[in-house]
Amino acid sequence: MSAYVRNISERLAKRHDVTVFGTNPGDLPRFEVINGVKVERFTRVAPGGAYFFSMDMLLRLRKVDFDVVHGHGYQSFPLHLSTFAKKREFIASTHYHGVSQSPLRDSLMKAFRPAGQWTLTKADKVVAVSEHEKSLLLHQFKLDLHKMTVIPCGVDYGEFRGLVRQRRKGRSMLYIGRLESYKGAQYLIEVMPKLDDDWTLEIVGNGPMRPLLEKRASELDIGKRVVFYQPLPRKELLQKFVDADVFVLLSRYEAYSMVIAEALVAGTPCIVATGSALTEWVDNENCFGIDYPLEMPRLARLIERASGHRNESGKVLRKDKIKDWNNIVEEFEKIYFG
Repeated sequence: MSAYVRNISERLAKRHDVTVFGTNPGDLPRFEVINGVKVERFTRVAPGGAYFFSMDMLLRLRKVDFDVVHGHGYQSFPLHLSTFAKKREFIASTHYHGVSQSPLRDSLMKAFRPAGQWTLTKADKVVAVSEHEKSLLLHQFKLDLHKMTVIPCGVDYGEFRGLVRQRRKGRSMLYIGRLESYKGAQYLIEVMPKLDDDWTLEIVGNGPMRPLLEKRASELDIGKRVVFYQPLPRKELLQKFVDADVFVLLSRYEAYSMVIAEALVAGTPCIVATGSALTEWVDNENCFGIDYPLEMPRLARLIERASGHRNESGKVLRKDKIKDWNNIVEEFEKIYFG
C-alpha cells in the first residue's frame, strides 16, 4: 500500500470494514490483514513498472458489493477499473500532475485522456490534494465544479513527539524522494561547491539518477560532503527531518508533497521550485520558492537564508496548512457517508 492509502485505510478500519485492492509484484501474499485492513492482491501487467493493469482485479470488482469504492492514482488502471465495481458511491483521488515522467509516458497519458475523462465523469466525487491539482483537473477534463473537493494529505503528528534534534558540527541540507530528473536532486549537487565547506548534503532515496548524482559529486570533488542513503526505516527518516538545517525539493511536478509537510512539522524550513502545487507552500518565512531556470548563485544564497529560519523550539512550521491524518479521515467519512 502507498503511504497515502495506508494512512487513510488503517484509520478507517477502526470504525468500518475496509478492503484494499492492489496489484501484486509477485512476491506478496494473495490475501493479508494489515492493522485491521483486509488486503487483496491481483496479478498484473505493468509495462515499464507503470499502469498496473489487472484483469483479475476487474473480475473481482464485478463480483463483490461495496458501499463505497475509493480509487487512487490517475496514471494506473485500478482507479479506472473501479468504475466497473458494484458500488453505491465512487470516489476518485487522482494525484494528478498534468504531465508524466518521460516523453513516452507523456504520450501514453495524452492518448489515455478520453478514458480518463470517462472515469472522472463517472465519479460521484473527485478529490484533489491541492488547489493546483483541482485547477488542472477542472481545466483539462472540464469537470463540474460541484463534484470537486480538496482534501490534502495528512501528517501523523504523533510520530514526531519526543524527537529531539541531534547537535553536530556544520550544517546539513536534506533531500528525501525518488531520484528522477524532474525531482531536481541534481541541482543540489551542483550548488554544493558554492556553499561553505561546513555544509553537507544528505540524499535519501533510490532511482535512475543515483549513479549519475554519485558520479557528478565525485567530479566536483565534493564526494565527502554528499552522503547517499538507501530508503531508511521510518524512525530514522523522521530523525533526518528533525536534524536538517534546510529541506530542499526542486521538483517540477507535484500535486502536494508529503515530504514538505513532514519537514515543516519537524520545524525545518524548506525551499521548493515554484510552478506546481509546491508554490502553495511558499510563505517566505518557513518555505521559500525559487523559479526555473535555476541559477546556482541565487539558490546558494537562498539556502543560506532559509537555514537561518531553522526552528530550535520544536514548533511546527505552517501548522495552519498541515492537518493530522485523523482529521483527513474525518473529511473522507463525510464524503463517503454524508
